[in-house]
Amino acid sequence: MTLGERALALVKLPSVIGNEGAIADHVEAWARAHYPPGDVVRVSHSLVVGRRDDARPTLALVGHLDTVPAHPSGNEPRVEGDRLFGLGSSDMKGSLAVMMALCEALPRDTLGVNVLLVFYEREEGPFQESGLGPLFAAVPALSKLRFAIAMEPTDGAVQVGCVGTLHATLTFEGQAAHSARPWQGKNAIHAAGSLLTELAQRERHPVVVQGHTFYEVMSVTLARGGRARNVVPERFELNLNYRFAPGKSLDQAQADVHALVAGRCHVSFLDLAPSGRVCGDNPWFQSLERLSARPAEAKQAWTDVARFSELGVDAVNYGPGETAQAHQQHESASVAALQHAYDALWALLTTAG
Repeated sequence: MTLGERALALVKLPSVIGNEGAIADHVEAWARAHYPPGDVVRVSHSLVVGRRDDARPTLALVGHLDTVPAHPSGNEPRVEGDRLFGLGSSDMKGSLAVMMALCEALPRDTLGVNVLLVFYEREEGPFQESGLGPLFAAVPALSKLRFAIAMEPTDGAVQVGCVGTLHATLTFEGQAAHSARPWQGKNAIHAAGSLLTELAQRERHPVVVQGHTFYEVMSVTLARGGRARNVVPERFELNLNYRFAPGKSLDQAQADVHALVAGRCHVSFLDLAPSGRVCGDNPWFQSLERLSARPAEAKQAWTDVARFSELGVDAVNYGPGETAQAHQQHESASVAALQHAYDALWALLTTAG
């Protein structure tokens, strides 16, 4: 089976977040056909595959099983020329195919490193609901990894670290009134005007970490207010999403939001996710950067590199998927890029030690 055929078979298995059972069953059946029974651990719809007590340094290839919900007029899974089409083709079933094909072919017992595969559910949802948390609790060996590769879409470049993210609900309070006599009330939507203007004029803030530039940005992504067309609204809520650079703590990030708001509204925080550490001095990162044949880049998004950082594990992002195709209506990926990632990871794993 070619990499393209393997990836297409995975794309054909629907696995929208919250419905990963079928693809987890598929991966588990594959794992049990290629590994001893004791090397396969399943927690809900997440799996760790490989030896967990090996004396060699352990590296992990990490991929999530879920996709975002399908677009109502999304494209049919298929391969046309060099392109693999279908939901999850770039994010990140092509990567899952590379992981599985590698570990079928590698001489696992004679490598200089031990290789674990991590497949997990619910990556596309809130931080607290990810399947990685329960896996970390059930498999202590994951906290002892020497290096992890989150195989997110990176266009074939190694992307270091990741920005942290938080969401804050900004609540503006007013007083209802008839819209013909607005002076008898206080318009909560109008009260948000100065803050919205500041955000619209706010420039991205560059932060350089070990030579890599991350951008801190704040964006309003949702707004809710008003209860009738002829009523001055007494309440208005905004969702503010803040992306912040590695090295900034969650406490510092929350303080930045409070400084922006400056008492103009009530702030409550939800879905806080830390940033991921840049591990520029890790030798496996350095080897992978060389083998990718591209300079490493900053990861201007949140990924589970942050979760591994919390465990003290060095991790990077590297995968064949295309960042511009992730979550797109007509998502696709390059089949040739699957082979390039396979070759780079093969070279890394067969020469590392």
